Amino acid sequence: MADEQSRESSEKAATLESLAGMSEQEKTAAEQKTQKLLEEVDTESRIRSYSGPFKIFFTAFALVWVVFQLYYTTIGSMEAITFRAYHALFLVLFCFILYPGFKRENRKRKLPSVFDFVLIGLSLYVFFYFISNYARISLTGGFVTQYENIVGVIALILVFIAAWRAAGGLFWLAILFLAYMILGRYIPYASFRLAGFSASRIIGHLFWGSQGIFGTGIGVSATYIFVFVLFGAFLSHSGFTKFINNISLTLFGWAAGGPAKVAVIANGLMGMINGSAVAIVATTGTIAIPMMKKSGYTKEYAGAVVAAAATGGQFCPPVMGAVAFLMAEFLGVSYSVVLMAAIIPAFLYYFGMLMAVHFQAKRSGLTGLSRENLPKVKEVLMKEGHMIAPLVSLLVIMSMGFTPLFACVISIFVTIACSWVRKETRMDLNKIIKACEEGARGAVSVGVCCVIIGIIIGTVSLTGLGLKFGHMMLKVVGPGELLKCGIMVAVMSTILGMGVPGIAAYVIVTAVAIPVMISVGAPPLAAHLFCLFYASLSNITPPVAISAYVASGIAGSNQNITGWLAMRVGISGFLLPFYFMLNPVLLIGGAPEGTAMITIIRAAIGAAIGVMLLSSGTEGWLIGKSGWLDRGLCILASFLLIDPGMATDIWGVAIVGIVIVLQVLRGKNNLKPAV
Repeated sequence: MADEQSRESSEKAATLESLAGMSEQEKTAAEQKTQKLLEEVDTESRIRSYSGPFKIFFTAFALVWVVFQLYYTTIGSMEAITFRAYHALFLVLFCFILYPGFKRENRKRKLPSVFDFVLIGLSLYVFFYFISNYARISLTGGFVTQYENIVGVIALILVFIAAWRAAGGLFWLAILFLAYMILGRYIPYASFRLAGFSASRIIGHLFWGSQGIFGTGIGVSATYIFVFVLFGAFLSHSGFTKFINNISLTLFGWAAGGPAKVAVIANGLMGMINGSAVAIVATTGTIAIPMMKKSGYTKEYAGAVVAAAATGGQFCPPVMGAVAFLMAEFLGVSYSVVLMAAIIPAFLYYFGMLMAVHFQAKRSGLTGLSRENLPKVKEVLMKEGHMIAPLVSLLVIMSMGFTPLFACVISIFVTIACSWVRKETRMDLNKIIKACEEGARGAVSVGVCCVIIGIIIGTVSLTGLGLKFGHMMLKVVGPGELLKCGIMVAVMSTILGMGVPGIAAYVIVTAVAIPVMISVGAPPLAAHLFCLFYASLSNITPPVAISAYVASGIAGSNQNITGWLAMRVGISGFLLPFYFMLNPVLLIGGAPEGTAMITIIRAAIGAAIGVMLLSSGTEGWLIGKSGWLDRGLCILASFLLIDPGMATDIWGVAIVGIVIVLQVLRGKNNLKPAV
């Protein structure tokens, strides 16, 4: 084990040296600081670590979970509700093992606490009781005894305790929805007042039914989320992350602001596969943020770039953090339809970020890394190019008609196989076990969120809250008033998504907002993508910009400033959903029937110029320093150019032409960076 840790430490130090051209002293200091920052991130995430015999047991338990999940998502057969119940049991057990009940608890332990063992014992009993008796109860039409009501109450309490430990603010949101079911009869506003439900009805719906904690949320966690989080863990331990970093360096490292551009590309690609923005920030950020700070970016800006790039991976094709497959199920369309529709919006988001860090580098007079310190394209492809095989296999297998889950499981084995091509990337048994354990750990927090959103979705389905909310919105928003409806849904999506993983936030918003948007006139595909964008971007939206706050911990920066800067860097993501909802010509496959491809291409080019100008306006540079007038004109031009219309494009080009002329006329001094 010591040799393994030593080898990993050497690999990380070598990567840091190759990325930033560090001297031996700088390399040692960076390695020590990186390790310290990783420990700080672990402290923030409240994960326990164990030593002694229980550590061996935990690893074995994680392997059992991984094997169980992979078997029953591919060749195994089990009733859906039973499979979800087993998955929920694993989630709460791992939660009680990994997450402490209070903040000041010592996280380095030999055993869980006595209270944890009590919770574990109760969890085993109530979930196995459910698995053993669900078929009988379903045949009776859902009739349960008083004892089974007590079992349901215990199960719900256990789920809430798990959510308290691992799901953050989502715990309080679920409490609010549960309180609505219990106390809704006392609400003075008639439209939201309930006739009231008995305790037995609530327990039966939330626990013994298929629309509560064993509903859509846990179904997503048991299938797509777990498998793709595991896939991300295997990619990380196989050298895929290092390959992405190095190939990004060869493409952008030499350019102005090169380290920041590398961070945008690398974090976007990893976020696309993993689906957890916080997890990506906590891993890749420990390399990308110090590299950006060394190149001259402020610590706040460095943290903001990493947070915004990792967050965008949740709506970046082809994987979209596994949301693409869920969205396809909700819409009743093929996965390829969702993939094609998301291509242009995702490209525009990342293009806008690349231009933002470029303009910031030009304004600050920053240069790229020395070519002597950068890896060569040929060398990278020769040494690490084989690591792209898992991603290729994922896409190829899905294109052959197999399910995404089957393709992902096969790609995990492809990852192991291709890692053996070279000694530097080879995954031995220790690395495979570590990847399995890391994948299981990574699935817990997101999975617990998916369990607790069963309370929220169960409340919506039992009380008709979605219809009530829609009725209220339709009183404010009339047919065709998409802009007003979009603003309301954007605010709601951001609030509901605060502190919640993107895919869980998307499921919540979908249950409440999508029917309203469609009834107002939004195309279904555009409405789903709209909600996904805002649910994901809540990770960088203050005051609960969780991805930005983790990045600020690594960067040692001010949390609030980092959060607002992350919004600024990713600002195109907050505007694009309105444009493709109002005019879905930017969605390939989602555009109005009969739309010519040349029209889509023209709209995409205009929108790309628009997001570039938006970044120019926010960062204060175009071909030279931009004053407030220049910035305002660039932002105005960006609004016009992102709109797909020809007339707005002409006006946008005319306005930016004026800005360019003004900056040229100001003379050479205006073209110098602000020092």
